[in-house]
Amino acid sequence: MPIILEAPGQPDVLALIEALDAYQKPLYPAESHHGIDLNALSQPNVLFAVVRDDTGRAVGCGGIALERDYGELKRMFVDPQQRGKGLAKALLAFLEAEAMQRGCRLFTLETGYLQDDALGLYARAGYERCGPFGDYAEDPNSVFMRKAVG
Repeated sequence: MPIILEAPGQPDVLALIEALDAYQKPLYPAESHHGIDLNALSQPNVLFAVVRDDTGRAVGCGGIALERDYGELKRMFVDPQQRGKGLAKALLAFLEAEAMQRGCRLFTLETGYLQDDALGLYARAGYERCGPFGDYAEDPNSVFMRKAVG
């Protein structure tokens, strides 16, 4: 399935982001939600990618915010009906490659401690647990990870 850098404000992409929020919001208290909104995803420093199926429907998405010293993965999500096909792995590799082309050599992320599939994906991709970065504070519901490249 093709993965392409696209604008996040498209209706089928917004539906994916809403599905991600619907999944995560019941798991954690409001102060532990760190997802960024559509305006933040649309900023020039954010690379946002969409996975589309054979019909052109968005089935996965994710972004990476390129900060001064690192890139932070945001809003990674694959439609539950499309899981098990390697789409999240391919999406992650695509975002990392795009960010590396722009000089990014350190990747970071924050995810919830209850998201075992995500934690496994990131660990298999070489991410290691670390402490909070950027503006994050310690949070018992958060797992912070990082990966340095080349």
